[in-house]
Amino acid sequence: MAIMKTLFCNFLNLFFPDLCVVCNEKLSEGEQHICTDCLLLLPKTNFHLQPDNRLEQFFAGRIPFRHIAAYAYFVKGGSIQQIIHELKYNRNPEIGNFIGELCGENIKGSNFISAIDLIVPVPLHPKREKQRGYNQSLEICKGMSKVTGVPVDSTTLVRTVNNQSQTKNSRFDRWKNVEDIFALTDNEAFRNKHILLVDDVITTGSTLESSAKEILKSEGSSISIFAVGTAG
Repeated sequence: MAIMKTLFCNFLNLFFPDLCVVCNEKLSEGEQHICTDCLLLLPKTNFHLQPDNRLEQFFAGRIPFRHIAAYAYFVKGGSIQQIIHELKYNRNPEIGNFIGELCGENIKGSNFISAIDLIVPVPLHPKREKQRGYNQSLEICKGMSKVTGVPVDSTTLVRTVNNQSQTKNSRFDRWKNVEDIFALTDNEAFRNKHILLVDDVITTGSTLESSAKEILKSEGSSISIFAVGTAG
């Protein structure tokens, strides 16, 4: 039975090969989602090793935080944009788990992750999550948790307002669009916890700022922030 299954999979792969989401070339045996060449060329920031990095300077004065970092630079037409597009719009949650594992490997063993109690995804509104079929940030968190061993909490922070897309909004409009749209289902869940808040991409930071402020209403809580991509 196992032999027949392997033969069938090989037959399908002959006519419908798995392709790299970045370069669209056929994946070799053992590769998943992204080929080895493209993995090696991902534009990593290494911000998790840099105190007072550019993102921490960007958020300074907006919210109290412990650390902020992103895995790689998000450039228009670049590899991270292609990966995020695949995750958000092509119904491919597996790529979220995979890139989350890469992020987890990147920060594993560093001071950035060592004091984290819970990994929390920026939530989608239930209506939007139903339309997409999943929350892309949660899929990233699952991959990070698998590698780091830090548990995920995806139920305490919720989005209560189904706000419009942020894509074409100015920075001010983005901030107004996400004001007071998050809530906590349990005010004690984050008490005295160091939370790692995770999103797919940091642009203006307005969504992260709004959700972080809600988390910090929990007594004794503290925040670090991580994203897969950030503007280059």
